[in-house]
Amino acid sequence: MNAANILGAAQLESRRGRSDPYLAFRQELFDEGLLVPTGVDGLYLRAERFEEIVRGLDVLVSLAGRAEASATYHFPLVMSRALLDRTDYVRSFPDLLGTVQSFAGDDRAHAELLRTVEEGGEWVAHLEPTDIALCSAACHPLYPSQSGPLPFGGRTVEVYGQCFRHEPSVDPARMQAFRQHEFVYLGTPEGARRHRDLWVERALSLHRSLGLEVEAVVANDPFFGRSGRMLAANQRDEALKIEIVSPICSSESPTAITSANCHEDHFGLEFDIVADDGAVAHTACVGFGVERVTLALLHTHGLRKESWPPSVRNVLGL
Repeated sequence: MNAANILGAAQLESRRGRSDPYLAFRQELFDEGLLVPTGVDGLYLRAERFEEIVRGLDVLVSLAGRAEASATYHFPLVMSRALLDRTDYVRSFPDLLGTVQSFAGDDRAHAELLRTVEEGGEWVAHLEPTDIALCSAACHPLYPSQSGPLPFGGRTVEVYGQCFRHEPSVDPARMQAFRQHEFVYLGTPEGARRHRDLWVERALSLHRSLGLEVEAVVANDPFFGRSGRMLAANQRDEALKIEIVSPICSSESPTAITSANCHEDHFGLEFDIVADDGAVAHTACVGFGVERVTLALLHTHGLRKESWPPSVRNVLGL
């Protein structure tokens, strides 16, 4: 889609957005230049003014938990496809995942590929899967490195990663490419619950220090299919997932901006992680959706940070 077509689509959405709060807020972000449309829902260019807020938020999150972390890792958008298999993501969320394909043919195959391109056909059919997949949760690349016995008291690791989930939407908070800032605990069941509960309270306090209206609610992941509905019900019954939600575009359906989860022994079993008592390790994580928190701040305080309350700007170093 060229620039003229993108502009035309934006103008059309501006008219439609008068009755759709998601489209309306997205159009405001476009008009202010904070996000720039690409022609694909959920995929945007981000202005430097947007990234300034993200950087301030990341510093704040790090300060809240770095003293407990034994290490900090930054992970890229891609990981091995073998790791994707081991996380069980294919079984639970096949509709959200993405893999990397590449061309591996000879000259004749290349000529066929070019012919398809010139004819406006589906040239992706000429590509083959690689051993690379897109990362859908920032903590997934961590677990292979944690195999073996954990130290006494378990281990907490700070993780920052880029993520992809195939869920195109006009909701500006539901991006297909986004970032997560996490603190992951590995250890005993009691330690995992303690980590999760501590971070629920800590996240509520952090968000309220930024002037956000938030609450903690029991939630579930969007597991796929009939078996997925059973997993989701169990996750809610056991209160394994707690989301911090904020009314970015809707008070009736507030947006999850941070999530705190207990995974039980799911990753401990698959990656041979052993707690200090010799049992299979349990894990838990808190994940801040940095783009979503940034959007919550922009929706709450206005699209120009210069007009924000001084206390909020000071907390974020803006």
